[in-house]
Amino acid sequence: MGKLKWILSLMLILCYGEIYAQVKQWTLEDCINYAIDNNIGLQRQRLQTQTAEVNLLKSKMDLLPSLNAGSDASIQYGRSIDPITNGVTFLQNFRNGYQLSSGLTLFNGFTTINTISANKFMLKAGLESEKIARNTLIVDIMGQYYQYLYAKGLENASKMQLDLSEKQLFRIQKMVETGKEALSKEYEMESQVSADKLSYTIAQSSSSKALTTLKQMLQLAPGTEFDLAMPDVEHILIVDSNYNTDSVYALASQNLPRLKEIEYELRASKKQVAAAKGKLAPSISAGGQIFTGYYTLLNDTTFHSSYSTQMKNNFGQAIGISVNIPIFNNYSTARNIKLAKIKRNDNELRLEQEKNNLYTDIENACLNFNKGKDEYAAASSNYNFNVKSFDAVQKKFETGLIDVTSYSLAKTTLFKAETEALRTKLQLVIRKLTIQFYSTGEFVNILK
Repeated sequence: MGKLKWILSLMLILCYGEIYAQVKQWTLEDCINYAIDNNIGLQRQRLQTQTAEVNLLKSKMDLLPSLNAGSDASIQYGRSIDPITNGVTFLQNFRNGYQLSSGLTLFNGFTTINTISANKFMLKAGLESEKIARNTLIVDIMGQYYQYLYAKGLENASKMQLDLSEKQLFRIQKMVETGKEALSKEYEMESQVSADKLSYTIAQSSSSKALTTLKQMLQLAPGTEFDLAMPDVEHILIVDSNYNTDSVYALASQNLPRLKEIEYELRASKKQVAAAKGKLAPSISAGGQIFTGYYTLLNDTTFHSSYSTQMKNNFGQAIGISVNIPIFNNYSTARNIKLAKIKRNDNELRLEQEKNNLYTDIENACLNFNKGKDEYAAASSNYNFNVKSFDAVQKKFETGLIDVTSYSLAKTTLFKAETEALRTKLQLVIRKLTIQFYSTGEFVNILK
């Protein structure tokens, strides 16, 4: 009885392990979420954003006063000044001092203030760069995902073609056995089945390669099992939308991170010009210090005050203010001002160029979408026509009214029509998502 329980327990464990080991079916959203959390390139971009955060914090801390503490101890030989008598002594002596100092920049031509503003805009530009990197990653994954859907669709269509051929071959073989068909017709059908098997094998290889490419883009660990949950492609809703280039551009210019990034960099560069010019103005600094020390002669019987007494009696304070007027600094300030202006002008041109490129991209996207609607409508109509046509051809073939060549030609035509309908449909979906992205600025908002 105990042995039976042990066997049953082992069987349950094995069954559970088999169920648990089933490969997870990844959806498009699963792929994108995983990539956003784990992609190395995106993680490096986040580190760049953190660098901008550190630079901003440092520029803010420059407004605060500095505070430094120090201590020193030394033994002097030969000629030195006795700090107690202010006289010259040649005796060995020991000195120990402590000091605490602080400094504060009161005015530096608003360089610090403008640097803080510039770093704020650079941080915002970094956040937009992170969005750009994330959206680029999503675009690549979506493109490969739909590439796999197309490859899988070709595989399924090839399998249907093979099944049809094998079904007809089986029918003909039975008729040959009963003497109702010639053996040559069986050979012709076997040739067709062989050709369909080759097409199916090639299609399987293509879909497997597309899946592997997507897995590599996700940067999954070696040996990780990976498979996609196939959506119902046939029931993907195609909405007859109309898009106007100017309307989409008006939204894109407000939402797209590719424009916001350059706009923030332009605003930062303007502040950097102001910060560089601030170096031409006089700077005013204030500071203070407190200090104390201890002194004693070595190998001398002369009485000196105790350590604690000297530390108390030698306690001193000092405050001061300084003004620094720049007169000539080897062209350094003028150079920095000119470089800052060049960078500002370059950002202005970059922004204008990016706006022109964006308008061109949106215009092409709208044209491609409208053209894609017509292509899909024509391909869908052609597919429906070929389905009816093939049904009629298949009935004629089964009644012996046409030969294998005509049947194969009709089947091939149907296959091409089916794959073209799939291609134009998936292509139209991609183009629609692209235009929606231009309108919203992020793919995350339109994946649902």
